Amino acid sequence: MGIDIIGVGLIYVLSFFLFSFVNGRELELARTGVQMLERRSTAELKGEKFHFFNVRSFGAQADGHTDDRNAFLKAWNEACGSTGKVELLIPKGTYLIGPIRFAGPCRNVSSITVLMKGYLKATKNLSEYESSSGWIEFRWMEDLNLTGGGTLDGQGFEAWPYNKCPVSANCKLLPTSLKFIGTNRTVVRNITSLNSKFFHIALVNCKDFKGSQMNISAPGNSPNTDGIHVERSSNVHISRSFIGSGDDCISVGQGNSHITIAGIICGPGHGISVGSLGKYPNEKDVNGLLVKDSIIIGTTNGVRIKTWANSPNSSEAANMTFKNIIMINVNNPIIIDQTYCPFISCSLEAPSRVKLSNIYFKNIRGTSSSAVAVTLKCSQGNPCQNIYLHDVHLDLSSGNQHSTSSCTNVRAKYSGTQIPPPCD
Repeated sequence: MGIDIIGVGLIYVLSFFLFSFVNGRELELARTGVQMLERRSTAELKGEKFHFFNVRSFGAQADGHTDDRNAFLKAWNEACGSTGKVELLIPKGTYLIGPIRFAGPCRNVSSITVLMKGYLKATKNLSEYESSSGWIEFRWMEDLNLTGGGTLDGQGFEAWPYNKCPVSANCKLLPTSLKFIGTNRTVVRNITSLNSKFFHIALVNCKDFKGSQMNISAPGNSPNTDGIHVERSSNVHISRSFIGSGDDCISVGQGNSHITIAGIICGPGHGISVGSLGKYPNEKDVNGLLVKDSIIIGTTNGVRIKTWANSPNSSEAANMTFKNIIMINVNNPIIIDQTYCPFISCSLEAPSRVKLSNIYFKNIRGTSSSAVAVTLKCSQGNPCQNIYLHDVHLDLSSGNQHSTSSCTNVRAKYSGTQIPPPCD
């Protein structure tokens, strides 16, 4: 049966190709048709059902001016309501898209692949977006794959002046470009995200997420454009990606467990951070973080743990390792800051109630643009426990003098090379 499908399908594709004006779009459709048939035949020979959907078949114009979100939703609803293995294709082309939610569960679908080859542009009218929502959201589904080499352009330049969050706690949150909520076994690979209005990618209540080969970029002065933010999620693996933004390259928020970050090139931005933690009531603990084999370039921080003073509740962040990391001209290469305050002033009536313990900094080397290369500023009310530094070598970028360390409310343990020298 699979061979018959290939034969008939190839005749159809070739007929379409021969009797059309052969331009780039038609050639792309022809190639896509052949690839689809190859994947479909493989699945069907294995006895699996395979269904293919193309947003162009549902009316997407791909002209860069017409809002194609309704066509995308129609294609998604058909794909999610299908059975077996499903692929949703976004062919090459430029698509203007307003805020859109791809929601599950897709009950009879064993896996769904969104093959994004196109260039997607976000609409600029901020009144279309709900506060703290996503531009593109995937919700409540399992076995989702997002790949294809396409681009998400948040068109954030015109939105950034309206972002008051860097100076006010009571601000309206602008939309995150790509948001995953309550997804299980998600794979994101080979996509680009540019100039998000707020965060580029956010994970909330997700399990078993793998992200790799991502290219995330925004100017260093763009506000709150975190590359990837993770919150209340578990078994997350982020690797082999380039991330440059106006905020944290990756931020690990509250309620996370078993997070691995590897092979990241970070910069510009604020580095790779845990937190901020301890700002809101009823925050959950963070347990189990590994950051390794990465390069951080020209950022305002390197690897950082940040918690607020005057925390409303107690919580913990423990069992975290940062190892095999190269710093190049980084301000604050290693920093624990338990009096974090991004505003002009913050309440310091009570020390941070976030307890930090079992934290390891191993084989971290390179250059610091700040005189103090290692800062361990722990909470007076909850002094840090079991902080280890092994083989740290951070010279000053200027080369004029030696870097130093600063420690408060902590007795760290040192081994191997220690430049700067340990705190007294």
